Amino acid sequence: MTTPARPLRFSLLGPPRGWHGDRELDLGSPQQRALLVVLLLREGRSASAQELVDAIWGERPPNRAVGILRTYASRLRQILEPGRSPGGAAAVLVTVADGYELRLPPEALDVTAFERDVTAAERAREAGRTAAARELLGSALGLWRGEPLEGMAGPFAHAQRTRLSERRIAALETRLELDLELGAHAEIIPELTALVAAHPLRERARCLLMLALSQAGRREDALAVYAEARRVLVDELGIEPGPELAELHKRLQNKEPPKTAPVAQLPGDVADFTGRGALIEELRGLLLSEPRQGVTMVALSGTGGVGKTALALHVAHQARAHFPDGQLYIDLRGTGEDPADPRTVLGAFLQALGVEHNALPDSLSERSALYRTRLAERRVLVLLDNARDAEQVRPLLPGAASCAVLLTSRAKLGGLGTARLIDLDVLHPDEAVELVARIAGRHRVEAEPEAAAELPLICGYLPLAVRVVAARLAARPSWTLASLVERLADRRRTLDELRVADLGVESVFRLAYNQLDEPQRQAFRLLSLHEGPTIPLPAAAALLGLPPLEAEDLCESLVEVSLLRSPTDGRYRYHDLLGLYARQRAEQDEPADERTSALHRLAHFYLATARNAHLLVNPGDGRAHNALLPSLSPGQHFEHWHQARAWLLAEAPSLFAIIGQAARNPAGDLLPLAAELLLMTDVLVHTGGHAHECEQAAYAVIDAAWERHDPHSEGRAHLQLGWVYYYADRVDDATAVLRVALRRARETGDTWTVADALDRLGSCARIQGHVDRAIAYFTGALDAFRECGDRHGEAGALSAMSRALLKLGRRDEAVAVAERGLAMHRELGGAAHTGYGSYQLGIVLCAVDRPEESLARLTEALEIFRSGEARQWEGMALFRMAEARLKLGRPEEALHAARTAVRVLRDAGARWALASALGVLADILDVLGRPAEARLPRLEALKIFERLHFPEAEILRDRLAR
Repeated sequence: MTTPARPLRFSLLGPPRGWHGDRELDLGSPQQRALLVVLLLREGRSASAQELVDAIWGERPPNRAVGILRTYASRLRQILEPGRSPGGAAAVLVTVADGYELRLPPEALDVTAFERDVTAAERAREAGRTAAARELLGSALGLWRGEPLEGMAGPFAHAQRTRLSERRIAALETRLELDLELGAHAEIIPELTALVAAHPLRERARCLLMLALSQAGRREDALAVYAEARRVLVDELGIEPGPELAELHKRLQNKEPPKTAPVAQLPGDVADFTGRGALIEELRGLLLSEPRQGVTMVALSGTGGVGKTALALHVAHQARAHFPDGQLYIDLRGTGEDPADPRTVLGAFLQALGVEHNALPDSLSERSALYRTRLAERRVLVLLDNARDAEQVRPLLPGAASCAVLLTSRAKLGGLGTARLIDLDVLHPDEAVELVARIAGRHRVEAEPEAAAELPLICGYLPLAVRVVAARLAARPSWTLASLVERLADRRRTLDELRVADLGVESVFRLAYNQLDEPQRQAFRLLSLHEGPTIPLPAAAALLGLPPLEAEDLCESLVEVSLLRSPTDGRYRYHDLLGLYARQRAEQDEPADERTSALHRLAHFYLATARNAHLLVNPGDGRAHNALLPSLSPGQHFEHWHQARAWLLAEAPSLFAIIGQAARNPAGDLLPLAAELLLMTDVLVHTGGHAHECEQAAYAVIDAAWERHDPHSEGRAHLQLGWVYYYADRVDDATAVLRVALRRARETGDTWTVADALDRLGSCARIQGHVDRAIAYFTGALDAFRECGDRHGEAGALSAMSRALLKLGRRDEAVAVAERGLAMHRELGGAAHTGYGSYQLGIVLCAVDRPEESLARLTEALEIFRSGEARQWEGMALFRMAEARLKLGRPEEALHAARTAVRVLRDAGARWALASALGVLADILDVLGRPAEARLPRLEALKIFERLHFPEAEILRDRLAR
């Protein structure tokens, strides 16, 4: 919050009052004071007009309530900022949207100072500084000047008065507990007696008075306090005293030494804790479940900064009332270099449970036994925060089923018997945005909703990171959310930006990294070189240069300490920010030659596996058989083409990522690897879902090849880019890049690339209407395929060439060439190739008026395409079958096939094929005497052909004109 120049201060812990320096302010009418009080209690957060109206007048506001509100605000400005000129001192009462916000330093309000001292006292007590905690609570309670908000009426004032009064009494009871711990039992008896008289239904105060009396040797008086408590509770509420009072009474009756005051070691709850509602309820249910068969244990694990401690404390505070004998807490420092010694921890716990220092046993086993004895028959919640491992935790576990244990640890604490293990994940996006709003100000989030959503996304929804960016915004009111998004977007600086004061994400990660042994550290570093979304185990083994079982052990050891996650069996991933940190560590700690070697191993693994998959999906395909680079890895093998295709689809992001990495790496021999791997993504291009990624990867190889004077890699990358454009119906672009591929391949003697480029140029020329040129290209392709021995390529070129011959009117030759192409495909094997050959022959046979034979070939092709899940080819076969059925005089059957084709091709996103199918559908409707219906699909087809600049557009324009 901005600090104003004028020294304003306010008190609400009594009658509402305000001062400007030493001069007390006249705060105006009761409703005007109410407006000021509401804004003061929001502590820098804005309030809308409706919220203010509800708070001041409740359910029955006056007419023109908002106008009256504006008048009060104007008067308050005159009181708080007399004589302020525009551009002068910072405004105190600020208009925000339709409401208002007070901008004051924290020390300006006594409520804030009270809460600050109470929180500081909790921290001091947690650190074992009992006397300091007692002094801080005394200071906090000294701020009170009577009943809070005295003289104010209305539901808001009543609710706040109740809340603040409860906070005061709770702080007073805690201070009195500390007095007991410091041995001042006799001195506080009068104060406790007055407290009990003022609040006769508060059992905690009764317990403290009974303890003070018994410790002062006044057992009978302590028993009388219980008798009076029971009478009041039964008469007023109809209930018996709670378990804490009842047990203390029992001990005093039996003349047993009374237990000390209930242990209350929990640090304060997180004031702005946000989200995780379902998980909180689950944890509460586990901790409070009845009946108990043994000690209830819940272990929260997760990466650093994911909010384990915050969640554990929040749940512990919600559950504390169910553990009347108190709560024990310790930070076990499991991520540091000096983890807490269980023996020392037990000594502190035992002293908190009333064991004198000189009565503490020496050995760990004896202390653990005494600890279990002290907790027997008591209801105590034990929070063991930041545990290192199960061995550190085991001696600190109670034995009584009445107790419960809540653990947090980076490691997954197996070996703790019945402990319920919960691996904590990041925040839900909506929860992360809400956390930003609570810390930085809701009005800022509402003013920039898009940036507010992007900030936590950049942070990977990690609570610590979100809290850091929100705190930076809170400390810098002039910053926009968009400006911080821009700063964080540079991934080289992201971790540096995620730091505020002594709180930083990188330091949390460093603690965990420093705990690893060297093999784990190297694995953590090297695995970050994989830039795909997840790392499959075989790829991890390749990166690490280890057998799969050894690699799995290392990866799982990182999962155990929450530095990796395993979303599915055999796959691993970093949290986004951990991945950034791992890459930084790799750049700083891993020698450059080892990083390059690891990248070599990874690229060879993916190349070999992609070849294996490609050959299973397309047996005999020349892309894999004419690679110039031998693979240094056997890669993964697959039993069926379904598995191979599934692997290619699943690993697509990783394949394109490694292509880009290999292309950018300065090591010269990685670029040809990138070019070869690029060619193995052909199956992904056919599916139509990865055209953009493949285009980007191709240009990464082309740019690198140009810089390094590598025409061979450049040629092959241009070839793949030509296929990308061809399948995207960008025929002119495909022609341009294929010509570059052809030039580079001829320069380097890459005969197979020459052949494939000529074959695809032939298809482009046919589509563009340049039929003679297409024949020349196909002829050249056949010669080149024969020269390099690629018979699959030769068969494919024959099948494609038959369509060009058909365009030239060489009907018999077209049929013969198509039949020869199909015969070669059948001889060589491979369903996909055979389907392609059948499809091309079916088109030619239909065009030469042999529709029955055409339908047979197209039906065969359709079955192959469907079994291979090739949706675009399935749709194309269907509309060609519709053409054949129309020629056979079966228009109704043709109509069904054409409509199915349109639906399939629309889903597949195949524009040229969809336009062609729409044209066939229109022709069938014309034959059926439904020309009005035919116009719509014909118009849609025309628009597609015009966008593609295909010659079919002119034919359709003529048809529509007629």
